[in-house]
Amino acid sequence: MASADTYNSAQMQTKFKRPASLVYLIFISCLLWYAATTLQFCSQELGYASHQINKSDFLGDQYCQSCHQEAYNDWYNSHHDLAMQEANEKTVLGNFDDITFEMDDSAFRFFKKEGKYYVHTQGPEGIPQDFEIKYTFGVEPLQQYLIEFPGGRMQCLPATWDTEKQKWYNVQVEKPQDQEDWMHWSKGSMTWNTMCADCHSTYLDKNYDGKADAFQTDWAIIDVSCEACHGPGKQHVAYINSKAYKKGETVDGSYLELTANLQSKEQVEQCARCHSFRTQISDVFDHSGKLMDHYVPNLLHPGSYYGDGQILGEVYVYGSFLQSKMYAHNVKCTNCHNPHSLNLIAIGNDLCAQCHVKETYDVEAHHFHPVGSEGAQCINCHMTGRNYMGDDYRRDHSFRVPRPDLSVRYQTPNACNQCHTDKSSVWAAGAVEEWYGKERAPHYAEALLAANNGEPGAVSGLVHMMEDTMTAEIVRATALWILSQHNDPQGQSAILEALQNENDLIRHTAASNMEAFPAEIKLQYLTPLLQDSVLAIRTQAALSMIDLPQGSLAATYAEHLQSALKEYEIILAQQIDFPSGHMMQGQYYHRQGDLPRAEAAYKEAIRKDPYLSSARMNLGNLYYQQQQLDRAEEQFFKVVDVEPQNGEAHYYLGLLLAEQQKLKAATPHLGKAAKITGNPRYYYNWGLSYQHQQLRKEAEAAFLQGLEIDPNSMENLYALSILHIQQQEGAKARPYLEQLLKMDPQNAQFQQLLQAL
Repeated sequence: MASADTYNSAQMQTKFKRPASLVYLIFISCLLWYAATTLQFCSQELGYASHQINKSDFLGDQYCQSCHQEAYNDWYNSHHDLAMQEANEKTVLGNFDDITFEMDDSAFRFFKKEGKYYVHTQGPEGIPQDFEIKYTFGVEPLQQYLIEFPGGRMQCLPATWDTEKQKWYNVQVEKPQDQEDWMHWSKGSMTWNTMCADCHSTYLDKNYDGKADAFQTDWAIIDVSCEACHGPGKQHVAYINSKAYKKGETVDGSYLELTANLQSKEQVEQCARCHSFRTQISDVFDHSGKLMDHYVPNLLHPGSYYGDGQILGEVYVYGSFLQSKMYAHNVKCTNCHNPHSLNLIAIGNDLCAQCHVKETYDVEAHHFHPVGSEGAQCINCHMTGRNYMGDDYRRDHSFRVPRPDLSVRYQTPNACNQCHTDKSSVWAAGAVEEWYGKERAPHYAEALLAANNGEPGAVSGLVHMMEDTMTAEIVRATALWILSQHNDPQGQSAILEALQNENDLIRHTAASNMEAFPAEIKLQYLTPLLQDSVLAIRTQAALSMIDLPQGSLAATYAEHLQSALKEYEIILAQQIDFPSGHMMQGQYYHRQGDLPRAEAAYKEAIRKDPYLSSARMNLGNLYYQQQQLDRAEEQFFKVVDVEPQNGEAHYYLGLLLAEQQKLKAATPHLGKAAKITGNPRYYYNWGLSYQHQQLRKEAEAAFLQGLEIDPNSMENLYALSILHIQQQEGAKARPYLEQLLKMDPQNAQFQQLLQAL
């Protein structure tokens, strides 16, 4: 939003500046906010491997028992077996003896009537009523309860039973704003159909009808059965009972998935479909293709992981295990876990001693704790953990060496202080140095932390990481994502090179960060990916090419682009049970220039979730494009009212107010944006708003603060030189101009200004 109030001096012009693509920025924040989103893809309408199985192909666990008795016995009553059950006296573990649990100004009275289980609480309209418990969800350390709502929805109560402490508690960490908040238990965040069901049942079909705003969700088997992992058993059982089997003949399609002889990385990928923080992009999982034909794993994003890759949010296991040396050395899930009972296959340090020599590692000379003590347990040093859902303790599977020295520098957690809570990270770092010496083995965490904290030279560190094939793929993909946020030639080259990487996640990440590249670069590098064998990659490549000029592709490639976009549109159409789905539709139309459809989609997203700030930001940007400035201003104000620490919202609101000559109102918002984000460009615009009001001292202070953050900020250097020239302070302006010319020696404008002085 360039300010109309620009000023000129000696052939120069200074303007308010905004990022080139607000839509893209908000799209990224949307993915972070709704990382658990479920996308769907209707393969029947496309050439993509159509489903060869259906519900009737699943027979049930009783058919497996006769031949696989030991595996069946292990699985029976496991967490997979009990993932979801009909509510009855055998399955309900919570106290329903007319007991009332109060939380967040709400009351939940649990009781039984005529052999059924009920809760009396406020419903979706805020009116207290009785709800029957239809299903139990999970078994330990907590059990949740599902209630049927109109439209085929199944809502999960926030009041949850702690099976260890034998008490009710609130599973929701974030308190809803009000009854209309998407986070309220009667709204989308607690809807089983989209948030939970895919991983708790076998061959689940969400089956959402957007026009009716209703579900007809169905499953083959209610829980995580044998066939959930091994695939449908109908053809396998028929083969076992056939003459072909008795003769020893092989028959294609008669063998199960995820068998014991599966290679390590293949097995991990199979488990990842549920044990990962990911986005689903197929309607049902049919055991075909690769992981990223059905799901896109999330990267090590802030809010989900600490800056060094340690777990923070509820990210499950896959993202951390991919970071580990275990994964790199072909350790697979079943090396530690019984795949059927889900129990560990050994107790304590004996589990690790399968590979790590006990006489070397389970001794005081290694861990400096009494043998057999808590401090001597391998997992307490190398697999720290966090509580999720209130009382579910889960361990980090990246198997890292404790680094309290990084805690001192970056405030990341470390294993030492997780136990020694009364000590400082400085104390822990000193102990490690005393035991193991001053040198630490190189670790990718250092490069990630340097980049996440904006340290000089961080880009080079990330580029070097991209070149190191020994670094885990998910770490390198995350490095790519960070590089995409820097306008640096090294980073841009790394992104282009990664488009040809063999790893699907790296290739997808590179394609996801091509929006800002010139059209000719997109044509050269993305066109081959339109025919990528992996669904996630070809649709992402198409999305990154959506704004290319008409006729820029040859006819054959244009057909590939349209085919991939059609696949992406079907993904979006199946996503609209989420507010984020409507927002993503809006972004898609927005980038195509179809503003009426984009506006309608953004509004629907806001209707479903009035507190979805990213949708309001995009809607405000759309109104700005249409020069409906009052409506744009209204949307940005609503965001800062709800999220006072949303720096981007303050920034865009400040720019919009400045453009309307409301400089006195704009300045506080630009200042908040600068202080919240630490973005040097925001300091530039903040200072400019002061300068337009003839508040030169305040303007100079803002520009200088921007330079403290980035001494090479050309915007702030230029602004300071102009400020001093206007005040006829040539001596003060000269150092800034000289620095600018060192950075850009051929810039004629800088040369003329310096000569004029």
